Amino acid sequence: MAGTDWDLVVVGAGPAGSTAAIAALRADPSARVLLLDAADFPRDKVCGDGVAPHALDVLAGLGVPVDELAAGTRPVTALRLVSPRGARAGRDFARPASVIPRVLLDARLVRAARDAGAVLRRHRVRTLVQQDGAVLVDGAVRARTVIGADGAESVVRRRCGAGGARAGTIAIALRGYTGAEPWPAGEQRLVMATAHWPAYAWVFPVGDGTANVGYGELVRGTPPTRAELTARLHDLLPDLPPVPLRGHRLPLSPGRPRVAHGRVLLAGDAASLINPLTGEGIYYAVLSGALAGAAATTPDPAGSYRRSLRHRLGRHLRHTDVLARLTRRPWLVDLATAAARDDRRAFDRLVEIGLGAGTLDVPLAAAVITAAARRGMPS
Repeated sequence: MAGTDWDLVVVGAGPAGSTAAIAALRADPSARVLLLDAADFPRDKVCGDGVAPHALDVLAGLGVPVDELAAGTRPVTALRLVSPRGARAGRDFARPASVIPRVLLDARLVRAARDAGAVLRRHRVRTLVQQDGAVLVDGAVRARTVIGADGAESVVRRRCGAGGARAGTIAIALRGYTGAEPWPAGEQRLVMATAHWPAYAWVFPVGDGTANVGYGELVRGTPPTRAELTARLHDLLPDLPPVPLRGHRLPLSPGRPRVAHGRVLLAGDAASLINPLTGEGIYYAVLSGALAGAAATTPDPAGSYRRSLRHRLGRHLRHTDVLARLTRRPWLVDLATAAARDDRRAFDRLVEIGLGAGTLDVPLAAAVITAAARRGMPS
């Protein structure tokens, strides 16, 4: 694997891992950084492909040319919501979002990491052993620090002792690609359902004549079958033609583990950093990867990473933990959707909570209370 001694080994070259490598080299251009992934690039990754502007801000701050990341796609300017019981809201985003297929996004980020000086190798990691102030990877590569950015089924997470996600904190989803018709170009759509709640279908137009479509729900008890998930997707999107679908698991942030274990740091999906309200994970992946990569160059990687992640996301994650419990009641989501329909500030604040690092604040709470007064509180 291109030598045996490295300052940093990053396992997983998706958005979290590639960003971690870039951030480490931005902090210390002389650092020896090895980026490992089990696949060759370009490769597909099952995902909704939505990229919030917040993620592009982080990458731009690291010197990544974000216009190149989004090449071949068009900005998404609007969001339309249908709540579990049929409340509707549609508004323009305060800042346009992007839909960048992962086959493009990940390959472009890997290229940016290599341009920054990282060495990329195809390798599937199986073992980690911490010893003598370093980490031995597969008995052959010695790293001062390892960042696990190897996704929902993270080997690094298991090998460092972080354990698996708690019951009730895993979602499952299917996604595919279809023609953008009959959905408007430039408009993301979320259609929620009371059955199997929390659950929703999505349509995210790429801007090249196709759209990413899918359906996800929280797993409770026995996971649903592919046929059941497919049927639920078509129930919510009746105009959707038959389309090949692939599935994946989403470890949600209420089940997140400790993110630092000795000289092993976890980022992105490996750290269960997926928004429990929307399933958004790319912003969390890019941000946590950037923070982990910068921390890896410090004398205290674990402490530095914990502090920086707490500073950037701590309050937000505490609020989404609470909101994830509250929104188990579909009528609360109906009220929030009505508030977004009636109040521009409420819409913007909900977008910040769902796609960025927003928190529940007084104006949003007031808008929801006003919506409740107008509709009458549910019995």
